[in-house]
Amino acid sequence: MNVVRGQVVGTVGGEIADGVVEFADGRITWVGPAADHPRVDRLPPATNELVLPGLLDMHCHGGAGFGFPNADGAGARIAAAHHRRHGTTGLMGSLVSAPPEVLIEQAAVLAELVTDGELLGVHLEGPFINATRCGAQDPAAIVPGDPALFERVCAAAHGTVRSMTLAPETARFTELLAAMRGHGVLPSLGHTDADAATTSARIAEAAGAPITATHLFNGMPELHHRSPGPVAACLAAAGRGDMVVELIADGVHLAPATVAMVFDTVGAEQIALVSDAMAAAGMRDGDYRLGALDVQVHDGVARLATGDGTRGAIAGGTATLLDVLRWTVQHAGVPLVDAVIAATRTPARVLGLLGERGSLTVGARADLLVTDQSLQLRRVFVAGREST
Repeated sequence: MNVVRGQVVGTVGGEIADGVVEFADGRITWVGPAADHPRVDRLPPATNELVLPGLLDMHCHGGAGFGFPNADGAGARIAAAHHRRHGTTGLMGSLVSAPPEVLIEQAAVLAELVTDGELLGVHLEGPFINATRCGAQDPAAIVPGDPALFERVCAAAHGTVRSMTLAPETARFTELLAAMRGHGVLPSLGHTDADAATTSARIAEAAGAPITATHLFNGMPELHHRSPGPVAACLAAAGRGDMVVELIADGVHLAPATVAMVFDTVGAEQIALVSDAMAAAGMRDGDYRLGALDVQVHDGVARLATGDGTRGAIAGGTATLLDVLRWTVQHAGVPLVDAVIAATRTPARVLGLLGERGSLTVGARADLLVTDQSLQLRRVFVAGREST
């Protein structure tokens, strides 16, 4: 039996000022105020530490020097372990647009990690996106919607593909959506040049099942009062409860006021904080790869290498999800409880894992982290075992 005591955040009721989480055999067995614990006289002393559910990252391309689109199985495991040690107890492995045979091979590599419990699933960020909004993806690998190619990738991944980013304007969207639903794959709209009407129509087409927006604001036209574009359509859908929007709140991709506005507008239950981390997460500045493209990291910011000294497109993130959570609270001013929901319960719900992960509740998997009041990590437990 393990007992952790502190300010518990991420329970059904929100938070407990002096709370206890007890767990055994990989499961949470008791959560509540310390004063209500049946063995209160045997509890560890009260602390000012924070106790949070394990974080869930729906969009991550790698870390510790290894990118999921480039790594073999061993490298991919090192990347996953890096994020796990830093508080992300559930992680999606994200790929980028690549030639069909390459994408199929990459999906097969990550499928083994899903089977072994290292990853929650495979996220395909492309190749059915808009080349004009491809960001740090290879335009040559982007193709119109192709349900047959999607089926080939799913077959190679042995059912481990859990989400796919596609542009609302891609060809054969309706067929792709049907194929995705057939495989239980979450559609995520992004890397798009679509207008608001097209985006809204696609969201309506996907109604009745979860749908997300891939890193809202990034990889799409800016919000303009006479040309609202996909940002307005996605915000409106999230406000109605019809969509969950990803935010890369790392201090690079979005301004603090932008992050605060989205939380104030749609609420934490419709937001999933993500890292979009790539191979350079946890590493020094230097040269890296994201798929087929060269990336340079300077002052912790990853951009496509241009060779002429100009600033290339942002090429993913270098932060962990705990870094994102901390920035959201400390710089965007989002209340801790709301930020934690967006990094735990919302992604768990979208991925169909709520009850198993994403909340400190009795019966859930004992994934939790302990931090100080500044959200600096102290301990991580994965299925009840402390991670080192």
